[in-house]
Amino acid sequence: MENPEGPSRIAFYAELSQIGFEMAAPIGVGALLDAWLDWRPWATVVGAILGLIGGLYHLVAMVNREPKESPPERER
Repeated sequence: MENPEGPSRIAFYAELSQIGFEMAAPIGVGALLDAWLDWRPWATVVGAILGLIGGLYHLVAMVNREPKESPPERER
């Protein structure tokens, strides 16, 4: 029986976590800029918008990517 948690599966989850980080990091940077430059709330809003656009772009690119090989069939 094959291990369902192979390297391709781990790479998939790593890429998903990267997308989450891409969405959250700009908000954190915006909040830091707001606190440092007293721009409240504009840098956080811009960071949220940029994070959403960047994360969704990466997610759509990931979904539309052609698989390099067909996934292995699971035994029932």
